[in-house]
Amino acid sequence: MLQNVLLERKIYSSEEHKMTRKMIQDFINNEIEDQIEDWEKNGMVSREIWERAGELGLLCMDMPEEYGGGGMDFSFSALFMEEMGRKGITGPGFSLHSDIIAPYILKYGTEAQKKKYLPQMASGKLITSLGMTEPDCGSDLQAIKTKAVDKGDHYLVSGQKTFITNGYLSDMSLVAVKTNLGTPKESISLLLMESTSEGFEKGVPFKKIGMKAQDTCELFFDQVKVPKDNLLGEEGSGFKIMMTELARERLVVALNAIGGAQGAIEQTIEYTSTRTAFKQPVAAFQNTQFKLAECATQLQIHQAFLDRCTRLLSKNRLTAESASMAKYSATEMHHKVVDECLQLFGGYGYIWDYPIARMYADNRVARIYAGTNEIMKVLIARGLFKELFQEMRSNRK
Repeated sequence: MLQNVLLERKIYSSEEHKMTRKMIQDFINNEIEDQIEDWEKNGMVSREIWERAGELGLLCMDMPEEYGGGGMDFSFSALFMEEMGRKGITGPGFSLHSDIIAPYILKYGTEAQKKKYLPQMASGKLITSLGMTEPDCGSDLQAIKTKAVDKGDHYLVSGQKTFITNGYLSDMSLVAVKTNLGTPKESISLLLMESTSEGFEKGVPFKKIGMKAQDTCELFFDQVKVPKDNLLGEEGSGFKIMMTELARERLVVALNAIGGAQGAIEQTIEYTSTRTAFKQPVAAFQNTQFKLAECATQLQIHQAFLDRCTRLLSKNRLTAESASMAKYSATEMHHKVVDECLQLFGGYGYIWDYPIARMYADNRVARIYAGTNEIMKVLIARGLFKELFQEMRSNRK
C-alpha cells in the first residue's frame, strides 16, 4: 500500500523509468550507504563514487549522447535526485554537476568547450562546481567583487568564492566574475576555471551543521590566468545567463526536497509500526496517524506540482516564478515533514545513527541556498505584479 500511495506517479511509470529506478536504488544500497560514515569523517566523498556513477550512466543523463550523456529527458535526472533525497544522500553533489553546470555548457558553450568538458563530466572523471556566492554577496549576484582583467588573449582573475558545493574535489569551476570593472561596460561574465591553474586555491571543507559528507569550501583566485577560450557565452552576458538558468537550479532543490520528505515519511511509518508504547505500536495512536496523514497529503500535493514543473522544464517552458514557487514551497514542506517525523521517533530521532536525525540537519540549508526562500517570495511577487513594477520603473525614468 505504501508503494501505491507514495511512489506510483505517471511521470516515472515507463518501463525505462522503472529499470532506472531499480538501478539507482541498487547503487545507493550497495555502493553509497555503507560509505556515509567514512565520508562524514573525511568531510567529502570519494572520487571513486563519482566514476562509478559515470560508469552506470547516472551523470549528465539528459545531455546528448554525442557529448557522452545519456540522451534521456530531464525526468530521468529528476528521478535520480528524488531517490537520492529519499535516502538522505547529500554527500555527492551529482545534481549540481549534471543538472546545473552541464546545461550551462551545453546551452552557452562553444563546440570546443562541449567536447572538452561534457564527456569527462559524464564519466565522473572531471568534477565540477559553481562559483557564484562570495563572502559579502549571497542572493544579490550583481554585487560580486571577483574581477577578471582583460589581458588580450586571457584574463587575470582575482577574488574569492564561498559555500561552494563540490568545491574541494572539483577539477573545474564555472565562476561568475566582473569584467571591465570601473568602466561603463562593467558587467558579469562567466569563466570555466580549471583548479590546476596557478593561483587557484581551495579552502578546507567547512564543518557544517549538516551535509557533513559534502565538500563545501571556499575558492581563492590570485591572478589566475584564464584563456579567453574559457569564456562561457559572450563577455557581459553572465547575469542574463544565470537568471535564465536559475529556474533549473531551483527545481533541482525542490526535487531533492520532495524526495527527502518521502524518505522521512517512509522511515517514520516503519519505525512507528514496530516501536511500542503502552503495549501497542506507536502507529496505533491517533496522533501518529493524523500527523503522518498530514505529511503524506502535503507530499502528494507537491509531487503533483513538481511533476508538472519537470515536464515544463523538459520542454524549456518552466518560468522563473514557477521554479521559485517550487523551491520555496517544497523546501518549507520538507522542513515541516522532517520535523514532525523526528518528533514521532522520540529520543531516538535526536541520535545521529538514525537517518531521520541526518535528514533534520541536512535539509535546513535548502531554505537558504539557490536563493533564500525570502528571495523566492520576492520573485513570485514580481511575477504577480509584473505590469505594476514595469509602470513604476517607467515613471522613474
